[in-house]
Amino acid sequence: MALSEEKIRKYIQRLLLSRMRILCNHGFYGLLLMHMVYSIDEKLETACTDGIRITFGTDFLDSLSNSELDFVMMHEILHVVLQHCLRGGDREHETFNIACDIVVNSNILLENNMKSSSITLKNYGESMHIAPDGKEGYEYTAEQVYDMLPKQEKKKLHSKGSGVAKGRARQQATNENHKPEWRWDDHSRWGMYEEDDVLRDVWVKRFEDAAQAIEIRDPSNSRGLLPRFAQRILGELRKPQTDWRTILNDFIQEEVVDYSFSPPDRRFDDCPFFLPDFNGKEDMVEDILFMIDTSASMSDAMITAAYSEIKGAIDQFDGKLKGWLGFFDAAIIKPEPFSDEEEFSIIRPAGGGGTDFQIIFEYVHKHMQDKPPASIIILTDGYAPFPQEKLAINIPVLWLINNNEVEPPWGKVARITV
Repeated sequence: MALSEEKIRKYIQRLLLSRMRILCNHGFYGLLLMHMVYSIDEKLETACTDGIRITFGTDFLDSLSNSELDFVMMHEILHVVLQHCLRGGDREHETFNIACDIVVNSNILLENNMKSSSITLKNYGESMHIAPDGKEGYEYTAEQVYDMLPKQEKKKLHSKGSGVAKGRARQQATNENHKPEWRWDDHSRWGMYEEDDVLRDVWVKRFEDAAQAIEIRDPSNSRGLLPRFAQRILGELRKPQTDWRTILNDFIQEEVVDYSFSPPDRRFDDCPFFLPDFNGKEDMVEDILFMIDTSASMSDAMITAAYSEIKGAIDQFDGKLKGWLGFFDAAIIKPEPFSDEEEFSIIRPAGGGGTDFQIIFEYVHKHMQDKPPASIIILTDGYAPFPQEKLAINIPVLWLINNNEVEPPWGKVARITV
């Protein structure tokens, strides 16, 4: 039987009020929930998300108290923002589902000062939140918990009968229809947009915007207002994929006086560099010109990755790296000098047009003759005509490319994935 308009209005009102409560009490979650589409499906037994919408079954929604509804809303949005819906890949489906739920529920428990009632549904009990090693799930990623689960099968994470090791992943009790009775979150619509890179980029941007809004709300306490998982993600930004001591060795051998070469590191089989054993950690690496492509073909995630690589370079040299950071598309944004991570962090990108590599070298020739860079590192997708090598005027050039399709005709090449 079709739902009446009055019933639909009541459901909509409940969901909007829940979102408002969360916005007031858990601002970061509430801001992210503002981006979701909400729907009702009479055939759905519980609740689910596909990464774009959050859907509730009518009977399930009717059964929830307001506090339980808030928990379910936070649970679903955390799956979305952590991109669990997009990260399953070839992993065993049910095991990955359990791992994701452990991580999500534990983070919500932490957000609520470890009050077990905050992750409990009266018809399902306390939601699992403890990893197989006995630690809280918020200490891990879903992939890390997933890797633990198969190793723990013989240890039986459940106790006999209806008892449960508190909050742990449980053996599924089944009814006569062989459906799990203790799981309430429906993950059947995950993976629908797994290949949608645009959706991934959109949620990275929404995540960053929400964090910025929290900081504006109270700059003195932004870390206190952000959930732990958000602090961790923002703090890491993105782990750099490049061993910068290896890469820059070709450019700065004369600067580093105390090193010895080891055999090639097997992690870099496809990279034409040797992994040097640097001992002279007091040496300063100077005059590196980093140029980030900010043309229209570079997504926010790509530019974030480029930023992360440069931050990684600074970290790997213990802050003893000085240079310039500039941006380019069809024009040059004047490179700004930096001598530490703090100065690097305040430089912000600009651009969005076409791509022209030649202007980098023209800028160096016209404006940096008095103090030319020791090397030029260009972070780009490479989709533009390459200039002639002679324009580099013998300055070593490294192309850091974010794909495997483009092959620069000259200079050193390294690659990162986005």
